[in-house]
Amino acid sequence: MTRRPIASLARALPFWLSLSLIPLVVLGAVYGGWTLALVPICTWYMFSIVDAFAGLETENADPDTPDDQLVWYRLITLIWFPLQCVTTFGLIWYTAHAPHLATWEKIALFFGVGVMNGTIGINYAHELMHQKSRVERWMADALLAMAFYSHFRSEHLLVHHRYVATPRDPVSARYNEGFHRFYPRVLRECYQSSWRAEAAMLARKGLSKWHRSNPFWRYWALQAIFAALALALGGLAGLALLLFSAGIAIWQLELANYVEHYGLTRKYLGDGKYEHVMPRHSWNAAHKATNWLLINLQRHSDHHYKPNRRFPLLQTYDTDQAPQLPHGYPLMTFFAMIPPLWRRKMNPMVRAWRKRHYPEITNWQPYSKATNPMPR
Repeated sequence: MTRRPIASLARALPFWLSLSLIPLVVLGAVYGGWTLALVPICTWYMFSIVDAFAGLETENADPDTPDDQLVWYRLITLIWFPLQCVTTFGLIWYTAHAPHLATWEKIALFFGVGVMNGTIGINYAHELMHQKSRVERWMADALLAMAFYSHFRSEHLLVHHRYVATPRDPVSARYNEGFHRFYPRVLRECYQSSWRAEAAMLARKGLSKWHRSNPFWRYWALQAIFAALALALGGLAGLALLLFSAGIAIWQLELANYVEHYGLTRKYLGDGKYEHVMPRHSWNAAHKATNWLLINLQRHSDHHYKPNRRFPLLQTYDTDQAPQLPHGYPLMTFFAMIPPLWRRKMNPMVRAWRKRHYPEITNWQPYSKATNPMPR
């Protein structure tokens, strides 16, 4: 892997392509009809087509690059919240005063808003929540609240990163677990695990789980503010459209979560302990265009290895160090929605990964949640 300098606007510009989704959403609102399909087509297919021509990005930036050289990268994540807020709530007001849009067009419009807020908004929230800056963490909370999925921050930081690729992590998809079984399980278990994690932290400080420092109070307050704003701007229909877009955004997030760790398991060491998290415990994808769209989220192996590393500094790995997805996330999530197709593509890759990294393990059954539960 070669190292490259990144402290320039030219290097950062491809990551700004995500801003193109905002005018596409607005175009759909103004003209309706077939233009409402532009956001899903662009996010799910166009970037994948560009991937086929652009190829893989195998260069790595210097991971020790200081923050003051990452201004053009950080700026896009900092401006996204006000842009998404104005777009989402501006469109709620607009649809309430748009007689040219039929009911189905308003629903289709907010399907696109949900795709945008899930693909970009929650993804940027994921980047911001890992940073030390209080401003960035608040922006992460606000973006997640707009999708009514605020607990994702607690679950991700306190549960997922600690227990990834183990039975205790709800988000690590089990081998042979189809997305349609994974999704309802995650919706149920993630809320429970995030609440337990925050309550346990407060208990260690001798505080009640209902103490004012529990971030769930902030989560609920932000969500209530956004719900009230939608109601004020668009009435019950406006609130319904916001909730619908939130559901689409959550679906987009959990599709990505499903892809990122499917079938990968850390070695069990006994006594409720697993080996240290390594790049081989997350699927890596070096596809250039979809990494521009997703600000290097697909370099997920390095994200779990070094969680606080900012997105332009995330490293990619070769096949000896991390399992490689055959396509970027948009195509892989399409396959995930069709379980037989997904299993045909991914199960042989999981079995090859197990044989390569853990040839001594011939029976993976003890790694299932049912036969080897981790202590609470």
